[in-house]
Amino acid sequence: MGLFPYLGLIWMFLQASALQSEMRIKPLIYDEQLLWVSEGPGEVSTYRIPLLTFTPRGSLLAFTEARKTSWCDIGAKFIAMKRSENRGATWSPTSFIVDDGSLADGLNLGSVVVDQQTDSVMLIYTLCFHQYQCSPSSTMLVESLDDGLSWSTPRNLSVQLGVKSFAPGPGFGIQKRLSPAAGRLVVCGHGTIEGDGVFCILSDDHGRTWRNGGSLKSIPYNQPKLSQDFNPDECQPVELQDGSIMINIRNQNNYHCHCRMVVRSLDGGETLPIEELRFDQTLVDPVVAAGALQKDNVLFFSNPANSQSRVNLTLRWSLTNGTTWENDSVQIWAGPSCYSSMTSLVGNAVEDKKYIYVIYEKGHKNCVETISVAKIQLYGGR
Repeated sequence: MGLFPYLGLIWMFLQASALQSEMRIKPLIYDEQLLWVSEGPGEVSTYRIPLLTFTPRGSLLAFTEARKTSWCDIGAKFIAMKRSENRGATWSPTSFIVDDGSLADGLNLGSVVVDQQTDSVMLIYTLCFHQYQCSPSSTMLVESLDDGLSWSTPRNLSVQLGVKSFAPGPGFGIQKRLSPAAGRLVVCGHGTIEGDGVFCILSDDHGRTWRNGGSLKSIPYNQPKLSQDFNPDECQPVELQDGSIMINIRNQNNYHCHCRMVVRSLDGGETLPIEELRFDQTLVDPVVAAGALQKDNVLFFSNPANSQSRVNLTLRWSLTNGTTWENDSVQIWAGPSCYSSMTSLVGNAVEDKKYIYVIYEKGHKNCVETISVAKIQLYGGR
C-alpha cells in the first residue's frame, strides 16, 4: 500500500485536531454596557428581572421590570425595553411598553419567546401574581410584529389557561426546532410559593392559543413549606440536540443540595416526568433565577456561583448536555449579582457563531443597583 496513504490520513487527522483546538471554547468578555441604573425616588425606583433576546431580523431587545415605588416584588411597575440594531454596540433610549398603573400587586416578568416562522416577538407576564389586594391572577401577553418597534395591547391568556397564579421564566421561552412537536412554542415558569412547582404552557398555532402542558409540582403541594422541602421554582428551558427539552430550575428550599434541579421533557413539554429529574451538584446556587442557553451543541449556564450569597456571576459550559461541565469557567462579575439571562444570534455568519450575550443584575453594595449586558466572545481567550 505504501507510506503515502498513511501520511495523508495522518495529515487529515492533524488538520482536524488543529481545527478542533482552534475552535475550543475559551470565553472572553468582549464588551459590557450598563443598560439601567436604579436611582431610588422618581418615576422608577428599581430595575429588576432582566430578559434578552435577538429577533429574527437581527435586532437585540432587552426588557426589565421598572418598579415604580420600591425594590419589592409587589407593587406597580412598567415593562421597560431597550433595542439595539448593531449587536449591542449602541442602544435606544428606554421605552415603557406596558404600564400597570398603580396596582398594589402589579406585573411580574416574564418570558420572551420568538417565533422564527412568523417573526413575532411575544412577551408573557403576570398580573396579581401574589394576589395581594387583588384576585384572580392573570397571565398576559403582548406581541410585536415589527422587530420590537411597536407592541400590541395586552391580551389575557387566563381565558384559555385558567386563573392559577403562573409566573413565566424569568428568561425566554423556546420554539421547538426538532420533533416531537417541531414549531411548538414552550414557556415554563412557576406557581405561588405554597402552590409552587414548575409548569409549562404550550402553543401549536404561533401563539394564537395556549394550553397547559407538563408540571413538576412541589411536595407538599399547596401547603406551607419547610426548609429542604421539594420546591422547584423559577426556571429556564432549552431544547437539546435529540429534541428533548431540558429545564434548569431554582431549588427554592435547597432540597437535597445547594444546587440546581434539572428535569427533561421527552414529549415537547406535555409532561415533566419525575424519572427525568436530577440534581446538578456542580452548579452550586444561592437560590436565584439563572440563565441557560444551547448554542451549536454547547450548553451554557450563568448564575452567582456561590452556595450562600448572590455574588460571583459565573459562566459555565458543557459539551455533554449538562451531564458534565468543563473545568474552566469565566467570572463575569465578582461582586453582588442576582438574576441573569442569555441569548445569541441564530444563523451561519461568523458573527453569529462567535458571541453570546449575558444580561444580569449587578452592583457593588447589592445586586439591584444596575442591569448590565456583557457581550462574550466564545473563542476570544485562546
